[in-house]
Amino acid sequence: MSTEPDPRAQLSFDELGTPLRETTFVVFDLETTGGSAAEDAITEIGAVKVRGGVVLGEFATLVDPGRGIPPEIVALTGITDVMVSAAPRVDAVLPAFLEFAAGSVLVAHNSGFDVGFLKAACARLGYPWPRPAVVCTVRLGRRVLSREEAPSCRLSALAELFQAATTPTHRALDDAKATVDVLHGLLERVGSLGVQSLEELLDYLPEVTAAQRRKRTLAEDLPNEPGVYLFRGPSDEVLYVGKATDLRRRVRQYFTASETRRRLREMVALASRVESVPCAHVLEAEVRELRLISAHKPAYNRRSKNPREAWWVVLTDEPFPRLSVVRAAREGALGPFRRRGHAEEAMHALQQATGTRPCTVRIPAANPSATPCALAELERCAAPCAGKQSADEYAPAVVAVEDLVSGRATHPLRLLADRLAELSRERRFEQARLDRDRLRTLVRGLDRGQRLASLAAIPELVAARPDTLGGWDFAVVRHGRLASAGSAARGVPPMPVVDALVASAETVLPGPGPLRGAMAEETAVVLRWLDRPGTRIVATAIPWAVPLHSAATWRPWLERADAAKSSEHADDF
Repeated sequence: MSTEPDPRAQLSFDELGTPLRETTFVVFDLETTGGSAAEDAITEIGAVKVRGGVVLGEFATLVDPGRGIPPEIVALTGITDVMVSAAPRVDAVLPAFLEFAAGSVLVAHNSGFDVGFLKAACARLGYPWPRPAVVCTVRLGRRVLSREEAPSCRLSALAELFQAATTPTHRALDDAKATVDVLHGLLERVGSLGVQSLEELLDYLPEVTAAQRRKRTLAEDLPNEPGVYLFRGPSDEVLYVGKATDLRRRVRQYFTASETRRRLREMVALASRVESVPCAHVLEAEVRELRLISAHKPAYNRRSKNPREAWWVVLTDEPFPRLSVVRAAREGALGPFRRRGHAEEAMHALQQATGTRPCTVRIPAANPSATPCALAELERCAAPCAGKQSADEYAPAVVAVEDLVSGRATHPLRLLADRLAELSRERRFEQARLDRDRLRTLVRGLDRGQRLASLAAIPELVAARPDTLGGWDFAVVRHGRLASAGSAARGVPPMPVVDALVASAETVLPGPGPLRGAMAEETAVVLRWLDRPGTRIVATAIPWAVPLHSAATWRPWLERADAAKSSEHADDF
């Protein structure tokens, strides 16, 4: 006897998830110069936003592909080089389309093609792919329609079958409008089979196996509140750790086609149960996720397994200190950097800005007598190894490093910026590009490190954020670590809750280094939460401030440098 659930059975309200009539779809189509997302370019975008059968808006524009359109494409679409010559480039169009589609389910006919071009454009322009749910009307049509009814699932054939009001013409907006009618026709078909929610629609697509679908029961006992979830395997080992604002809804998504990552589908196939850790609010969930990943090192988590393994740039302890990249932080260190390469870039920029020696030999305090290296001949080193520079003469370079890292001065950054401008005037663009990228890394590392260190220096800070229901979320932070978290619902006096959270908070003893022993990732998560608009400081043991001459004053320069990097015009500086 079959154990599969009857798809026509009445569903509970919990199973319904997001009703299709309340789901916003952005049905879109692209025209391109060819079939390769890596080599070809977009020439037109057309999209229609619909919800509950009502059109909410349209998006249509030609796009200058920056290259000639092949004759066979012109014959197919009717889009010519002349038509796109005055059109905006994709770097101007893509942000507008992403904003238009934000929070919606993307729909396309043969979605792999269209979504592939969007992903490639996002990657080239530095935009993170928002990972929306995607519905392909080709795949859905093949799932719903018989071969007799629809021998072909071409858009023109399905548009004719469902009597679409718009005839496909190989122009983006017309094809998107035709796809809207096809989508509605297909949704009517699956509705008769009991598919009434977005989750069930995605679950209905072919990639979801029956075994994966049955595992939805693993989410049945999870609460609809913020927290952390742990997928456990056959031997109760932790396979994967994640966070969620709604535990039950998030975990259920792993058993639908909205989860497209192959590794995580493999993980779901191995999972035998899901454990949850409810949290007071999202900040606590983020911090607990980091700590649990660090503790268990789950096989299917890719990030945050070794949160303490950051890289730092330090001055060595010797008569003529040099800069070195190390794992262990110490007082006055520059960092943290997630990658050694970034730490080395910042170190090279710092050497150039301050005059610290780039060589690695140990130089005695008295009577150094080594032979100067090529760097001395290039005037990139004053050759203290050969006795041509005394320890007192070398000391200002060390002080310049210490002042820059601590936020007491930023003049070394100005020296690097002036050199960058000189290289540009001399049209030495390759060297300018290299120096610009090193300076970007240095400024970003200084700014991040100084902000994290300023938070980690505070013995205790209590902050509050309004929740969405008229209450408050609270966090007690000690030396950059979350020591306690809680909330007060609307109507509950907040200060007694704060007093209880402070009294029960974890004791945090400061450790070594700029972050007082805290994990950089955790302090960064706390800092982002505190930085969000609406956060209020309830109490703090000492004032929270960054140095007056910190790298934060260079953020406008950093924004311009990032923009220049994205367009690869180092001569903009």
